[in-house]
Amino acid sequence: MLSSIANSQNVKLRGFVKDSLSPVPYATIQVNQLKTSGDAKGRFEVFVPASQNLQIKASATGYETLSVTLSPLTKDTVITLMLKRSDLALGEVIISATRKPESPKNIVSSVSIVSKKKLETEIAVNPDLTSILANQVPGFAPSAQSGSNVGQNLRGRPMLVMIDGVSQSSPLRNAEVDLRSIDPSVLQQIEVVKGATAIYGNGSAGGLVNYVTLVPDTAKAFAGKTDIFLNSSLIKLRNSVGGRLSQMFYGKVNKFDYVVSGVAEQTGEYKDAKGDVVGPNYSLGETDTYNAFAKIGFEPTKYQRLQLVYNYYSSLQNSNFTLVNGNLATGQKATGVLGKPLGIPTGAKYNHNVHLSYKVDSLFLKTSLTADAYYEKREDVFYVSLGRFDGGDGQSLAHNDKKGIRLFLQTPLVKTNSINANLSYGLDVLKDKTSQPLVDGRVWVPTMDMTNLAPFAQADVTLVRDLVLKTGFRLERVNIDVDDYRTLRITNASGATVTPSFDVTGGALKYNTGLFNAGLKYNRCELFSPYVSFSQGFSVMDIGLALRDTKVNSIDKINTDAVKVNNYEAGFESRYKGLNFSASAYRSTSKLGIEVVYDPATGLFNTARSPEKIYGFELAASYVLNRELTIAGSYSYTEGKRDVNGNGKYNDPEDAYLNGRRISAPKITGSVTYSPLQVMDFTLNYTGIGSRDRFAKNNTGIYNGNEGAVKAYNLFNLIAGLRVNKSTRVSLGIENLFNAYYFPARAQWFMQPGFFSTGRGRAVNFGISVKY
Repeated sequence: MLSSIANSQNVKLRGFVKDSLSPVPYATIQVNQLKTSGDAKGRFEVFVPASQNLQIKASATGYETLSVTLSPLTKDTVITLMLKRSDLALGEVIISATRKPESPKNIVSSVSIVSKKKLETEIAVNPDLTSILANQVPGFAPSAQSGSNVGQNLRGRPMLVMIDGVSQSSPLRNAEVDLRSIDPSVLQQIEVVKGATAIYGNGSAGGLVNYVTLVPDTAKAFAGKTDIFLNSSLIKLRNSVGGRLSQMFYGKVNKFDYVVSGVAEQTGEYKDAKGDVVGPNYSLGETDTYNAFAKIGFEPTKYQRLQLVYNYYSSLQNSNFTLVNGNLATGQKATGVLGKPLGIPTGAKYNHNVHLSYKVDSLFLKTSLTADAYYEKREDVFYVSLGRFDGGDGQSLAHNDKKGIRLFLQTPLVKTNSINANLSYGLDVLKDKTSQPLVDGRVWVPTMDMTNLAPFAQADVTLVRDLVLKTGFRLERVNIDVDDYRTLRITNASGATVTPSFDVTGGALKYNTGLFNAGLKYNRCELFSPYVSFSQGFSVMDIGLALRDTKVNSIDKINTDAVKVNNYEAGFESRYKGLNFSASAYRSTSKLGIEVVYDPATGLFNTARSPEKIYGFELAASYVLNRELTIAGSYSYTEGKRDVNGNGKYNDPEDAYLNGRRISAPKITGSVTYSPLQVMDFTLNYTGIGSRDRFAKNNTGIYNGNEGAVKAYNLFNLIAGLRVNKSTRVSLGIENLFNAYYFPARAQWFMQPGFFSTGRGRAVNFGISVKY
């Protein structure tokens, strides 16, 4: 609350903050430079100078910000501020799609935004980002409840995961751990752009996931938020209790703003619906997670901003159980027995990010400039493979070291009543070193040193205010240097040699390709806003996988050609009063594939380079019935095939469906949010995974790896929240509300005994959040 001295030159401004049906409690009201808060009934009071124009802003969680201008007041005045629910707003901002702030209604592709409010709701149940994205984003493959996001892609193709536009992914050796790179408590929103995109280039053949970090939402010099959570199994409490502490400070001081945060979380044993320990191989049970985050901004003028961001993330499993493999033939689940696990703790050992950016809006010809430099270094630890290396055990690490600079400029070309045209252009430079040694120092995947240089240009034109045309081009120049190395002798379960150890001559791999995109969208009618788009994506193949499994003595003899994807999409959005509906259909093709196919003769996974075709559609809807009740739902379907004989057709007997690692089963999501009181809300979330059975069993009576049939399952989560006062909120989240006993989709299609684990049973998460 602000204090103001009432005297003869001040008048009292009193008011009420409401929506169309009832008062809005604890709204924030800013009058010029003064700031106050409403009470539980939406009332506020402030003294203002009698001689000044008044700029009033009112904001509250779940509502659009309202701005009002009043002439100077001569006497005490009472006003009513009417807020509009943000569920109906089009004002969300997405950065990653075009590398500049832009409303989703002007994006000519399918976009999903997980807002801060949705993140807070999901954190109240489970803060794992792989689960949050699976629950909230149509087209996103289901979570494996694991430290790895193997098989969790976008529309069947690899995606580029970023923090504020800085890549966390490494296409050179796609370890599929990049989704767990930051804690969701420090995110403003998550932006997901689906389908191949050229705007960020290498690695984004399936789309983008951009974690946008927090910005201070206060004018105070010092503010903060403390979150405390306790969680546990509701089936068998013993040793399942865990906790989470999140502390954040933020504020604005003159021309500076800052956010500083620390998170520490420890989970207990994960129990399935029968109370048994979930198989410990890469489980999120008994995991210690830490996140340190700092963002400092400086605005010397209203046209400039300098910003420095640092993020540290670590999530390691310290289990007290050793793995007991499941039995694929009998359906016996994997579990664990007490005992020290082999090897060192698995998971993200560390992920360091440093990002410095400078933005200026007042260069030549009204050009804006964003220049940034970044550095990322991470190490991930994988599970122990028994008897695989030289007849003995081995545990591998993924090392990734990135640094880069980027220049992005935007120049307005034409701005009239009927035409608005802008040109965006720039240059990305990236150095990426990736390797995968074993913990004991043996080389499994040698160091790969990539230099990526990519100039680009993008034009967007809005005609007669409603017709949006976008087109652009990006040139990818990639050089990869590979050291000479010696392969490891790979053995089977009996110790016999599958592939011998031999010397491989390294060298340089070079890729040069152009990527084109174009799209058209018509926004005249909110009831029907259609779009069509074509975009090309590019990604080097998983070269590390090819190098470690090579059977030739020189990289010149390995097929390491990059993948270029053509993505076609059409869709529309509809808005009518409280109803939002969207639909999209897509098709993507590539002349070369990246299918990881299991070879039962050797027990190894190899990369198939056959041409690929992926297709599918997505539907999503939300409806605000009234202030108390909102419902939403989505349906996603993806399918894909590879042209094994390379004749341009996909229906020959030898052609094959893409396996479960690439194509997820159909997914349905739904949610109902009920707020009987302004200070109380309940949300019921539903995620349903359909069935997919595209492959025959082998001669041993089981499916090959990655080809297992997925049987349908249904999960419900319940979240209840109560705002005790304007600064304190308590929440109760129940995961797997009806205690379903099931195998997650990855456990079913992966067909690996060590990963054939059931999902987590009913669990509770109780939290208290205090703002000050």
